[in-house]
Amino acid sequence: MITTLTRRLALGLACIALSGVALAQPFPNKPIRVLNGWTPGGPGDALTRPIMAKLSERLGQPVIVENRAGASGMIAAQAVAKAPPDGYTLLTGNLGPVAISPVQEANAPYDSARDFDAITQLVSSPLVLLVRNGLPVQDVRELVAFAKANPGKLNYGHLGPMSSPHLAAEMLMSDAGITMQAVPYKGAAPLVTDLGGGQIDVGFINIGGAMPHIESGRVRALAVTTVRRSGALPNVPALTEVFPGYEVNSWYGMLAPAGTPKDVIDRLHREFVAVLQHPEIVQLLKSNGFEAEGTRPDQFRDKVREDLTRWGAVVRRLNVSAK
Repeated sequence: MITTLTRRLALGLACIALSGVALAQPFPNKPIRVLNGWTPGGPGDALTRPIMAKLSERLGQPVIVENRAGASGMIAAQAVAKAPPDGYTLLTGNLGPVAISPVQEANAPYDSARDFDAITQLVSSPLVLLVRNGLPVQDVRELVAFAKANPGKLNYGHLGPMSSPHLAAEMLMSDAGITMQAVPYKGAAPLVTDLGGGQIDVGFINIGGAMPHIESGRVRALAVTTVRRSGALPNVPALTEVFPGYEVNSWYGMLAPAGTPKDVIDRLHREFVAVLQHPEIVQLLKSNGFEAEGTRPDQFRDKVREDLTRWGAVVRRLNVSAK
């Protein structure tokens, strides 16, 4: 009798254990949603969609990219910051909404150092200083000279207040002692379209969104914003060659809501690193001027915190407003 009861008890416990395993299915067991804070067709969108398609193949689950444009990328970032920390809602983060906008706004809807868990920095990327074809300047010095000779005549497009293109232009104006009128856009695609059509004069956008338009001759590139020239545009000088110390090194990276389980973060990190090594993605990044990173979660976390400090100081020095 005791032996029979013991066997039944053991069998019952085994069934409970097996049912627990069945309930706790390994991540991921349903679709993953990735929020992208820019309009379709821009560099963030062009980077995100191919990478997420490869991630979906590796994970065996749909990875759905949702464009949530507005407020210089902050609407998407806020939505992810408030999402359940389970790994099923992720953010394609960028320097602007993650490390610039939050330090400027007194009542920012999220704290990037507190409200996100870093997964990996996908890429780093210079911005490119572009001008419309009809503007009678061939380099940065001529642009500065034209702006000084025609005060108030030039305008420039940016991706919303406190975006990296906005601050890149503000830094240039401060260093060069010139003024241009700001024209905000919701995404890089409409900005570069208007630049190609002559509706605006100047604009900074990520190199990934600029390359097709530069190669087609619709716009002209005067400079990149990283310390060194870009391998994608080796004949285009860096702005620091004219204004020493000038640097805006933009990036894209993956973030999850704070509190996401470490094993989920680690799994996503491994998969993103593998995706960045896929031949199709390698070629995509190279052709668009991106540099693959694939940093560890702790490295990307430290990068975000360092940029929060750096850009807080820049915003205070330039005394620019998000209004």
